[in-house]
Amino acid sequence: MSETKITCDSTCDLTDELYERCGAEVMPLGVYVGEELKRDGIDIDPFGVFEYVDKTGVLPKTSAMSVQEYYDTFKKYTDQGMSVIHINISSEFSSCYQNACIAASELENVYVIDSRNLSSGSGHLVMRAHEMAQEGLPAAQIADELNRIKEKLDVSFVLQTLNYLQKGGRCPSVVALGANILKLRPEIEVINGKMTVGKKYRGSMEKSISDYVRGRLQGRDDIDTKRIFITHSHVPDELVAKVKELVKELQPFEEVLETYAGCTVSSHCGPCCLGVLFFKK
Repeated sequence: MSETKITCDSTCDLTDELYERCGAEVMPLGVYVGEELKRDGIDIDPFGVFEYVDKTGVLPKTSAMSVQEYYDTFKKYTDQGMSVIHINISSEFSSCYQNACIAASELENVYVIDSRNLSSGSGHLVMRAHEMAQEGLPAAQIADELNRIKEKLDVSFVLQTLNYLQKGGRCPSVVALGANILKLRPEIEVINGKMTVGKKYRGSMEKSISDYVRGRLQGRDDIDTKRIFITHSHVPDELVAKVKELVKELQPFEEVLETYAGCTVSSHCGPCCLGVLFFKK
């Protein structure tokens, strides 16, 4: 049985420690800041995105990994007799999946997964893939299982501003203005690989985040309590600590992990968005 290597896009939004734990190689998407191309998580972080938007009033553009970049990375491992499981951001958001599939078609034992998700929703699949590989499952079986369980992901965020969605053309200016005046904090859910608007919360950042977390977790018996991610675009530490306590109060998760939204999610959702991401049973 060949060893399985896990690779993934930088959009999976795990921490360096978690990528190391999974032995995963991370492939950074490109981020255009003006005419300059930077690598997500290497040459630029979300603070750089927010600074650029504040200075220019426009969003940076993201760029998918090329077919050649995927091919070179996959071949590095298949040349060693390894199988590769690669996890992509939803094909609805980027051409990364398409490019990875083209590269994989030139090689053997490379399995490309369209996560139908983003951020640590995709990150959940990275960690599950690693766990199955550690159990000795062959790559083809891991890929089949990932494609099955990805439908069970529950992924959402609550935003503190609609300005970034408005700048990206995903929200009319009049709607953003009205929401800001009324202090409405919309919930964004990922359903069928696309972002949709869920509930709308009102009030301060702390109140809206608390109400959102309760709305996602309270009273539910369909949640897989093995692991949950609290992923955010740099919400203040003291508020994140309160969210962790609230999560533990509402559901008996075995593992509560904090990660940070990378440049891709941050450029759509803006500063101080927060999500709780988990599997359903």
